[in-house]
Amino acid sequence: MDRFNLRDRLHVALLHGTGSVAVAGSGFMLVFHLWHPGPYAHISGGIALMQLMVAADLALGPLAVFAIFDRRKGWTVLRRDLAVLLLLRAVALAYGLLVLFEARPVALVLEHNRFRVLSAGEVITTELPQAPEGLEELPFAGPVLLRTEVPEDPTERFEALTAALSSGADLAMRPRYWRAWDAQARERVRAEARPLEGLLRTQPDAASVLAAAVAATGVPRERLRYLPLLARKAEWVVLIDLESGAPAGFAALIGD
Repeated sequence: MDRFNLRDRLHVALLHGTGSVAVAGSGFMLVFHLWHPGPYAHISGGIALMQLMVAADLALGPLAVFAIFDRRKGWTVLRRDLAVLLLLRAVALAYGLLVLFEARPVALVLEHNRFRVLSAGEVITTELPQAPEGLEELPFAGPVLLRTEVPEDPTERFEALTAALSSGADLAMRPRYWRAWDAQARERVRAEARPLEGLLRTQPDAASVLAAAVAATGVPRERLRYLPLLARKAEWVVLIDLESGAPAGFAALIGD
């Protein structure tokens, strides 16, 4: 008899591996169709977090089962070991999904002369009751398009600046300064948007990336401009449609 019970171990590990594939498939649907849709999976770091979660599930799933499964332990001990393993696996999965949920993008915010992708974890949630009507709750599936409003009162403006400098609480993170996308936002974005040629002057090898991004928008190139995009995990640019005065797409390039 094989002292390592190789056949049994491989059989049980394969069963757990099938379960891992099913769990990963469900996770991919949840994460990349609801929480981190489209390019936001790259911009907000959803892909890297999902890869880490899948790697952890693989380590705690089929690989761990292969290591511990041995009928010679007796069913009492073996069932205990498998139960502990399944518990650890469930805890790791729940924690991974919680991290992905907190990292999900909830807003694409025009902040001064740039856009910011705001994750749920970056929002100062204590200010949500002060947000404009309809924005008091964070979205579950995909970000909303917003702009920020600089406070007119000098004292409040100084307080907002102090908070940004001392604790990193920029306007985009503070719901009390959120505003729905409106005519003022479209006017500001048209005024601040920059020619696409500027991207190629600083990144001469980026022509193919920019061409693909422009084609994906479905908007004629002459109508497009760009603004820098700031996110936790990446620096991209937002492609602006001058006719609509709204974002039309993204490009994995660094804006000046």
